Formats: sequence, structure tokens, C-alpha cells
Amino acid sequence: MYKVMIIDDEPIIVQGFSRSVPWEKYGCQVVATAGNGIEGKALIEKFRPDMIFLDICMPEMDGLTMIAALKSEFPKMQVTILTGFRDFDYAKRALNLGVARYLLKPSGMEEIEEAIRFMSSRVEPGEDAGQELPESHESVAGNFIVRNALAYIEENYREKLLLSDVAEKTYVSQWHLSKLLNKETGQNFSEILNGVRIEKSKELLKNPSLRIGDIAEEVGFLDLAHFSRVFKKTCGMSANEYRNRPE
Repeated sequence: MYKVMIIDDEPIIVQGFSRSVPWEKYGCQVVATAGNGIEGKALIEKFRPDMIFLDICMPEMDGLTMIAALKSEFPKMQVTILTGFRDFDYAKRALNLGVARYLLKPSGMEEIEEAIRFMSSRVEPGEDAGQELPESHESVAGNFIVRNALAYIEENYREKLLLSDVAEKTYVSQWHLSKLLNKETGQNFSEILNGVRIEKSKELLKNPSLRIGDIAEEVGFLDLAHFSRVFKKTCGMSANEYRNRPE
């Protein structure tokens, strides 16, 4: 049996979709439903469905990021978008990330069943993970996740930021995000975060009225000693030497 999940924040749609579609006709079984992206991602990791019907317009969820996460972390998992969001450019970007079908609400049963037939032709039951996507889709999905992760780090470097925080925002596991970051940048999470912080500190060091200890705190380091070690390792000189170097 193909395992199916439905993720939509409208309970009446989830219930109607679960009951009205002749799942057995296509050898399918709805194994779980979810009302938001965070809950949906947790259930996906638990049940590893073969097919997902996903609403991309839900509160506190970035639809494209969710799609990229699924296609990057679970390459063989088939995703059909079921949404009222009528935007051609958005649909094109979703299809480039590897979704199987982009259906607009309200969709007819014929469209839904065609999506099921198409998805079932592309996956074997129980083999959602570890299979290869076409290189273009795999690359697009991975790049999308990395760009979002780097943007989030850039915006939140002052905070006590952990890999788990960024993974949660990009809907992937910590392990998978770490792998993607290393593949795309050649650096691990700590190196990337420290790099951003050191670059920001360089800008602040141009202001002679700012104390180095205050700068360290401003860019997110918990103590001056740690900042000093990282700065010297990164720049080959101390922060004070950097500040006083001849232009």
C-alpha cells in the first residue's frame, strides 16, 4: 500500500479529502493528517509517506521552503500541491523544486485521481528515502534550503543561535542541514556563524569609540576571550591589531 499524508489547516478539507477520494482503488492509505507545517514535518519523519498532498498557504509556514525541505531530505517522496494560491510564478518555482502536480482549489476528482496515478508511477511503496532525484531538482532544492539558512543566520547572528534553530526554520533535520551547508559552502554551521559575526565585528571596529568587549557582545559572542580566539584564527591578527592597522 502507498502511504499518503494530507497537510492542510482547514479540517473540513482534510476530512472531505480523506473520505471522498477512492484511495483503495489506487492501492493507497491515508496514514496521517496535519494542520500545519511543523506538525506535518514531524509526522512525515515518523510515517515516511510515499505521497503528500500539501496546502502551501498555511499560517506560520513558508510553502516553498517546506517543499524544498521535503524534496531535498526525502528525494523520492512525491508531493502534490493543493491550494487556492493562484500565482503562476509561485507554481513554476514549486514545480522547479520537484513537486509532482500543482492543483488549485477546488479541484475536481478527475484532477486529484490523475495526480495520484502520476505520483504512484514514480515511487515504490516504502522507498521514499535514499533515492536520487534528477540532478536539477536535487540541486535546486538543496540550494534553496542553503540560501534560506544563510539568510536566517545573517539576520539572527546576534542571538544565541544553534543549528537546531536554523533546521527548524528550514523544515529539515539538523543532520541534513549540516550536510547541505558543508556541501554548498565547504564549512560547518559554527564556521559559517562565526564568519558572519567576525565580518560584522570588522565593521564595528572602524568606530574607535566602541570597546572591543562591547563589540564582541554586540555580534553574538558570549565572552571576549572566545571572540578574541575566533577573530585571530579568522583574520590572523587580534581585533586590536586589526583596528590599529594602517589603511
